[in-house]
Amino acid sequence: MPPPGSSTADGQAFGLLEVLARVRDPRDPRGVRYPLASVLAVAVCAVMAGACTFAAIVDWVDDLDAPAWGRLGFTGRVPVLTRVWRPLVRVDAETLTAVLPDWLCSRVSAPPPARRVIAVDGKVVRGAVLTEGRVHLLSAFDTSTGVVRAQVQVAAKSNEIPAFAPLLEQVTARLGSLAGAVIVADALHTQIAHARAVAAAGGDLYVSVKANQPTLYAHFKRLPWALVPVGDQHRDTGHGRRETRTVKALTLKTPGSIGFPHAQQAVPITRTRTVADKRTRETVYLVASLPAAHAQPADLQQWARLEWHIVNRLHWVHDVTFGEDAHRARTGTGPAVAAVLRNTAIGFHRGNGEPNIARATRRANRRPHDLITTVTSSYSTTQWPWRNAELTRGGARTPRHTNYDGLHRANAHADERTR
Repeated sequence: MPPPGSSTADGQAFGLLEVLARVRDPRDPRGVRYPLASVLAVAVCAVMAGACTFAAIVDWVDDLDAPAWGRLGFTGRVPVLTRVWRPLVRVDAETLTAVLPDWLCSRVSAPPPARRVIAVDGKVVRGAVLTEGRVHLLSAFDTSTGVVRAQVQVAAKSNEIPAFAPLLEQVTARLGSLAGAVIVADALHTQIAHARAVAAAGGDLYVSVKANQPTLYAHFKRLPWALVPVGDQHRDTGHGRRETRTVKALTLKTPGSIGFPHAQQAVPITRTRTVADKRTRETVYLVASLPAAHAQPADLQQWARLEWHIVNRLHWVHDVTFGEDAHRARTGTGPAVAAVLRNTAIGFHRGNGEPNIARATRRANRRPHDLITTVTSSYSTTQWPWRNAELTRGGARTPRHTNYDGLHRANAHADERTR
């Protein structure tokens, strides 16, 4: 088995228990009653089923029957709250962040995109307050798979800028190389050191330019945009508004000539929005380290929108579906570990084509045996089996496609509890 943090090679997949066995056990061996891999697997499955707190994780496993306990590695009994809580607030969150995304990606059969776009953004876990202060996590979100590739905790009394370098190192270790990857981020990360670090790792940077870089921002505003033709235009309607986004792209004669390393294109995106007959217009400037041959205006438009996926498809789900800001995890690595579990649940459901994570967690909670079968299988083609059948207009269940490779559903009557 590959070491923690390395990518799964040759399409080989492992069951969840086998993957979690790679995480170092922080407990004293003399007091160990339950395998750490089983405790972590229970936490992963429970959060996939909608558990929002450590107490809810214990409630979920306590409601399972004896066969389900056995498939998760428990024999005869399951741990109480303290036996689950203590390992979760002491386990190394960085190692957990390494092995779980690898496990998720090993189960994705779709070919990787021609250009991988990774969105970087931070989030404060408002309900979690450690001795040194608020917990602030910086994440790297793979927009093609919905998997958080890396996560680091921002140091107390600091900001996201110093945390960018260790985050980039983790992403590079997970992927092996940043070749073919585009890092998108907000204006906070429009930093010279960031541009050089991304280029050194073989990737490309595409970030906003705002007044926090006054010289660069003033240079962008002085460029002859009126003479540059429109490269791409996109119109959207919905939520009571109409929006038009217009993209122009200007190739720089000399890369980095505007005072930002490796800069090859200057990009303005103009958003014209109409809401209730009120029209607003806003222009956002961005800088790209890719030449026009590798980044056409339509690509630049799409990548700028993908940057918001980490907010809309990750952070928003953390808050609204999993109630992260209300979870008062305030000990050790508990807040970071809880965030990793939520990231894993979101990535798992996204990988199974679920557009609504809240509905997916409710379904997983109703069908725990199917969930356990899926995550413990070592077959990469085994998927969450809710797509086996769906209600038609007449009320009959019609199979949509086969999602097991020679595996059978275990315990079809998942709601029956035998204790």
